[in-house]
Amino acid sequence: MLVLVDLDDTLCNTWEAAKYSVLRLLPHLLKKRKIRALIYILTQRYKELEQSKELHILDLDKLLEQFMERVYRKVSEKDLDEMLDLVDRTFFSNLKLYPDAKDFLEGLREMGAKIVLITDSSSYWQRKKLEYLDIKDYFDALIISGETGISKLDPHNFFLAKKMFPREDEIYMVGDRDETDMKGGKTIGATTILVKRGYFQARRPEYADYIVGDLREALEVIKREHEKRA
Repeated sequence: MLVLVDLDDTLCNTWEAAKYSVLRLLPHLLKKRKIRALIYILTQRYKELEQSKELHILDLDKLLEQFMERVYRKVSEKDLDEMLDLVDRTFFSNLKLYPDAKDFLEGLREMGAKIVLITDSSSYWQRKKLEYLDIKDYFDALIISGETGISKLDPHNFFLAKKMFPREDEIYMVGDRDETDMKGGKTIGATTILVKRGYFQARRPEYADYIVGDLREALEVIKREHEKRA
């Protein structure tokens, strides 16, 4: 059995932590008189970046740099460093593992599953989260878009996961985003389980075989499916 698992808003509260970072950044921008950047955030124009493949492989400093350059032609290195430090400190002080995450991973281990993390963003950023959350050792492999150079908007990383474990023909994909996690899982014949929480929870899914409210439900789905195939 092969279980592919997303990280952000599936195992941990990334969007909530990021929201606190943005809220902390607003008074800083006001103090620095970066009014255009303030308006850009308040009007939620950052949502136009969601479908950018490049966005999904960048580190935090590059994301901030791109964000500021969208609003201003040029921003000083000092300003960027100040914002990066502020956002980083705020983010990690608010980043938490969901209460059901370790039970879910432990349950998969007990079933003898191969567990692969398949996640977007930079290598440094995602590996730092794994160390901070103390869950790195649960995974048999890590596939990070910043390392492959390809985001989950493309099916490449899903095929890569399947190639790593060619003997496993029972495959599951567990994640929170339909157009990446669920769609990608479908391309390799996985049973797709959408966890409805986090930033994308209000969107109507197209590619999910199962829709659940948390990881405990996801684990039960996997157990039932596995028993059917036994």
